[in-house]
Parts: sequence; structure tokens; C-alpha cells
Amino acid sequence: MVATTSILGDMVQNVGGGLAEVRVLVGPGGDAHTFEPTPSDSAALARAALLVEHGLEFEPWLDDLYTAAGSSARRIVTSKGVAPIVLEGTAHAGEADPHIWHDVQNAMVMVGNIRDGLAQADPANAAAYRANAAAYLAQLRELDAFVLQQVAQLPPERRKLVTTHDTFGYFARRYGFEVVGTALGAATTEVTDPSPREIAALAQEIRAAGVPAIFAENVGGRGLVAAVAAEAGVRVAPPLYTDALGEPGSAGGTYIGMVRSNVTTIVEALKG
Repeated sequence: MVATTSILGDMVQNVGGGLAEVRVLVGPGGDAHTFEPTPSDSAALARAALLVEHGLEFEPWLDDLYTAAGSSARRIVTSKGVAPIVLEGTAHAGEADPHIWHDVQNAMVMVGNIRDGLAQADPANAAAYRANAAAYLAQLRELDAFVLQQVAQLPPERRKLVTTHDTFGYFARRYGFEVVGTALGAATTEVTDPSPREIAALAQEIRAAGVPAIFAENVGGRGLVAAVAAEAGVRVAPPLYTDALGEPGSAGGTYIGMVRSNVTTIVEALKG
């Protein structure tokens, strides 16, 4: 089967266990917003019986790739059943924010969709997929509790985020944060860098909000974030894992590791 991103690949592996052979299109550290498929990606999709995707336009290239590959893979849309955040004040106003996995409760919905999709496609092994999913969902419930516990260390007035692009809306909604602004001012990285005037305006917002640090991301934009931080006179915190996992063996090499690393990095940086 094919999973579009490293985040989904990890979830599928947890649900499928030894029964799942997964090809990931956008690998660790990759940016799904700007991804350009290769002929080998097309060939993999042509052979696949299942395609696991985020949906909500997170993979804007996917429909064209699916058609060009002549694929007949059954598509499992993992965002099904998640209440989307509607974007405002950006070039994508009115569209759904696709970054649902930063709320662990949404990740649990995604896992449920993967479980059901695998069970329907392979009924003979449905019991195994359900058992694997149940064990993984128990870990995700513990993860959600861990995030809440970590965030409780921060007073509400310090729960303010500035990142490269608008990827933490669901995290903010679930865990009580305010997104002060983003360097790119959009929910995608497919935009041009901001002008000096826009950087200055964001820097002023950062100073007014009293934010002690802002965050780069593992999918890119570190130079831009550094420029904003210099203008605002604040620190650049260690990068967060946002639209992709880290390399295998890194702190963000799994979905659970990614979330644990992100919340501990955020809390440590915003303590002051």
C-alpha cells in the first residue's frame, strides 16, 4: 500500500503491524505542500491496492498523480470525521486547515479510519488490525494526557506560538494556545517570502505579545524565522516537527515521538 506522508506511514505501520508493507511518498522532513512526485512514485501508486491520504487538500498533487498513474487503489481518507478549522485572513481563507494531527484526539480519528479501511480491504486479517489499533489508541490516549500535563506548566499568558507557517491551529484549539502569527502568513509553504514591511509588522506583534521565542520547522523556513526573530529581538527555539516526521531514530521519528518532542520543546522555550 501507499501512504502519502511519513506521519501516515507510521500510523499505518502501527495498525497494520507485520501485515503492512508501506511505501511513503513524502518521507521524513519532506514538505507535502511543495512535493513533486517522481516516476517511481507513479509506478508505486499504479501497483498499490490501497492509498492512505490526509485529505483536506493537504496533498494538492495527489488527484493528478492518481489519475496519471492509472491507479485503482482504494483510497482511505484519514481526515474523515474530523471537525475542520476554517482558515481566515490568509490567501486560503474559507478553506479547511489540513494540519489535523497536531491534536492527538484527531490522530485517534485518523487511526480509526486506517483501521476500518484495512479491515474492509483485508477482512481475513480484520481482527489483527482491530487489535493493533486498540493497542495504539491506548498509547495515543496516554500521549494526549501527557501533552495536557506538559502544557499545564505554562501560565495561559505564555501559551503563544509563532512558527514558519500556519500549522498549529488544531494544537492551539485543543491545548489552549494562541497563534500570534506565522512567518509566511499562510497555512501552506507554497507562498513567497514576506516583504520587509510584513516581517516588521510580525515582529511588532511578537513584541506586543511578549513572546520570548519563536519556532522554526523541520520542513524548512529556518532562515526566514531567524530573520523574524532578529527583527523582534527574541530567540529562535529548536525546530518543531510539523508536516513530517524526523529521520528514523530521531526524537520525532514516530508520530508519538514527534508530539512528545514538540510539546516539551514548546513548553521549555516559552517558560521564559
